[in-house]
Parts: sequence; structure tokens; C-alpha cells
Amino acid sequence: MSQILIVDDEPDIRALIRIHLERAGLQIIEAESGRQAIERIQEHPIELIILDIMMDDGNGFEVLHYLRKTSSKTLVVALSARREVQDKVDTLGLGADDYITKPFSPMELIARVQAQLRRYTSHTSHQSEIIRLNNLVLDVDNLILHNGGIRHPLTEIECELLQLFMTNPDRTLTRRDIYQHIWKHENCNNNNLSVFINRLRTMLENTADSPLHLHTVRGIGYRFSGDGR
Repeated sequence: MSQILIVDDEPDIRALIRIHLERAGLQIIEAESGRQAIERIQEHPIELIILDIMMDDGNGFEVLHYLRKTSSKTLVVALSARREVQDKVDTLGLGADDYITKPFSPMELIARVQAQLRRYTSHTSHQSEIIRLNNLVLDVDNLILHNGGIRHPLTEIECELLQLFMTNPDRTLTRRDIYQHIWKHENCNNNNLSVFINRLRTMLENTADSPLHLHTVRGIGYRFSGDGR
């Protein structure tokens, strides 16, 4: 059974999330601080963390940094009352797999958690794969992009996005199709997707103003150029 760690310094929010996730058949562990969350991670095999980013004893960034520094593949759904784009950029950039703003719908949270668990199961069942397209080499198993001799470590979401694009060159993919393929649920969040697209462009393009690889198709989605132009 999947073990889910809820990290939030508000007991009422932890209780609300716990009730709904236990009804969905998930096993729950709780932490009320970042320090306690790291202790729980060290003590238990955790598949997914629902992580409040802003807490009294510091913030969830420390927990997220600890996870990714230790090469943990634990899934992270970040919660935050902050809606600014830069907060999403910072959180997703540190390796969170999804970002939900407070107040949130418990049913939407459950849907996103279950989608992340399905995505993880699907990803881990795949064999190691190397994808090549022009001067780009994507090492799917080790989460690394090689671009003209430069090595870029990737988060799992970044790697899955590149895998989708590089295996569908010159095809226009809608934002909704991309979101449902990667996050595997119906609640398309274009802001979250835009953050990841911008992060990929910093690895792929010489200049974001004139991208050679990852093009925006206005009003529709994105197209990855097979010939790099």
C-alpha cells in the first residue's frame, strides 16, 4: 500500500487531507514541521509527500532540497497560499511534481495524488531508454539531457516532458494533451506547465526569444522541432 506523508503545520488541514486520502485507501503518515518531515522520511518508505511550502519552523523548500539532494524519487505535491509565478518557478524548479494553491478542493487534491502515483508506477515499469534527436541525447533512466556536450540534470517531470516532445518531433501538442499525458489527470494547469516549458528552454535554447527546438503554437500548445529550426 502507498504511504503518503502529509506535511503541514495546521492540524485542521492535516486532518482534512488525511480523512479524504484514507477514504481513498491510502496509508497516511503526518508531520507538523519541516524538521519532523525529514525524520519521517528517514524512518519510513514514503512514496509521495503532500508538502506545505510555508511553515512556522522554516519552509518546505528545506524538505524539498533534502529530498532531491539525496537523489530521492519520492513524489512531491506542493501546497502553498502563494500564487505568484516566481513561487511556482522556485518550487517546481527544486523538484516538486505538482503545485496546488490554497484554498484547495480536497477532491482535486486526491485526484492529483492518485494521478502522481499512477504516473510513478507507469514510469518505473519502463525499461531504460536513450533518445537521440540531432545534437540532443536524453538519458531517460538517469534523468540527464546532453545538449552539444553540455550535461543537464533533469527532474522527473522535465525528463518526461522532453521524452514526450522528442518522440513526437514536428507535431503540435495541445497544452491539455501534454498535461494529461504527464500529470495524468483532467485538471490542466497552464501556469505549472509554462514554468516547466521555460525551464526546458534554458537548457535547450541559446536565446528564449528565438527558440530553435521548443516552439509555442499560439492558443494551442507547443511543437518540438525535429531539425532544430
